[in-house]
Amino acid sequence: MNRLTVTLVGLLALLLVAAGLVGWSIEGSMTLLTAGLAWGGMMLGLVLLYVRFSDIKRLVGRKSSRYAANMVVMVGVFFTVVVLMSVLGERHKSRVDLTREGRFTLSSQTVKTLAALEDPVHAIAFYRSEAGTVHAKQRQEAQDLLEEYASLSPKFTFQFVDPDRNPGLASKYGVSEYRIILFMSGGRSVKIGNEREETFTNKLIKLVQEKQKSVYFVVGHGENDLSSTGKNGYRVARDALMQENYLIKELPLLQVPEVPSDAAVVVISSPEADLTKPELDKLDRYYTGGGALLAQIDPGHPPAFKTWLEQYGFRLQDDVIIDQQSQVYGSNHLTPVVYAYHAKHPLTEGFTLLSYFPIANSVYIDEDPAKGRYQLALTGPNSWTEVDRTQLESGQAEYNEDRERRGPVPVMAVTTTTAVSEAMDASAEERRYGKFLLVGDSDFANNTNINLAGNGDLFLNTVNWLSDEADLIAVRAKKRGETPVVLTASQGRAIFWIPVVLVPSAVLISGVGIYSRRRWAR
Repeated sequence: MNRLTVTLVGLLALLLVAAGLVGWSIEGSMTLLTAGLAWGGMMLGLVLLYVRFSDIKRLVGRKSSRYAANMVVMVGVFFTVVVLMSVLGERHKSRVDLTREGRFTLSSQTVKTLAALEDPVHAIAFYRSEAGTVHAKQRQEAQDLLEEYASLSPKFTFQFVDPDRNPGLASKYGVSEYRIILFMSGGRSVKIGNEREETFTNKLIKLVQEKQKSVYFVVGHGENDLSSTGKNGYRVARDALMQENYLIKELPLLQVPEVPSDAAVVVISSPEADLTKPELDKLDRYYTGGGALLAQIDPGHPPAFKTWLEQYGFRLQDDVIIDQQSQVYGSNHLTPVVYAYHAKHPLTEGFTLLSYFPIANSVYIDEDPAKGRYQLALTGPNSWTEVDRTQLESGQAEYNEDRERRGPVPVMAVTTTTAVSEAMDASAEERRYGKFLLVGDSDFANNTNINLAGNGDLFLNTVNWLSDEADLIAVRAKKRGETPVVLTASQGRAIFWIPVVLVPSAVLISGVGIYSRRRWAR
């Protein structure tokens, strides 16, 4: 067998083995074809080894062959170390998310929800197995997210099903389309049609909660409109609460004998007119009976409502908070920025996001842990309470130490009371506590501002705490937009020519030059 034949047979053997291995990696399993290709290549290699055994023995005895063998051993050791590091990395995972917005880190709400799972949750993802561009991308995104969820809780498991290859299972669960994920637990299920974390977590919360709680918004006095899509409307806040699995209802107090018994929270959001005494009496009975109230009152509030609040220890001021530091955060001086929260209250403990309160008045309460009275959120030290409306209207507001208070200024306060219907000697676990939280602004949660910084999380956490859903108090997943890299035409050409053309060409030319020099030196 001459040298040319040996070379051709050797190349054919390598090609057959490579084709078999590539086919195996693509198919994911060793088929008859891939096994045949790999086997044929190895047989040709053995035949070549047998025919040219004397030449191979002579080649191994050379000094250059020993050097080559040493290099092969070193390369083998290197790849062995890489494989061992990969195995250790797979078993002991640790990741650091260096993206500015935490793109690859699950939100604290997701982590808390998974940690609180009591019953097993199984997810079935119905995706096509074909490697189409769009389908493969969607499937990979879903798999990555499900793997993250499963890594945080042993009670969360998942599987992928191709509806085309397993139509019986798809029919069993009533799935007739691709890109559907079912979360199932305790005989119940919820359906998901995208690969977003906020959707996964909201559906998971809906699945594990046994009963939907109702949040009532008082209407009939010019309050924020739940159905309005205008800048001052509360449509976005309503939808966000519904995503957290709440039932949202309106409460016309004059038309009902009492606050409904299923009310988990009652919200009074910036009434323009005073509530009547019968209406306030109904709220009194609801609160003292263990209910939860959230009042959001803007400057220029109704006087009778302010007086009613005082019986519970609140002091709602006739002022407007001015904050010079807010301009640093891209806002104006009438939008105070809050970054100081009460560190020991369960609602604000660990909350570190900025929140904005456009045109807010101060809310004071004498702190008393025994009565559950706390000032929860305060503006910065460069803020003050402006009481001179003339200066406000002229845009010349200045701090007057004789009449006004320097910051920090509280904009949120809370108090609690033990339900009067409970026996006074009942244990702490048996008592029901009324909760009353007052915010000196309603604009922070309207359609315009609820998505600013931590506003939405603060509003939703407030409702969750009032409704005794402490497990849902967290920072939620944000909608993550694309962050494209925009290049100029010259930058695009440079990225093409340097790594694609110039660098490979330089390596090729250097290799040819070294080879030629060594060949002529012999």
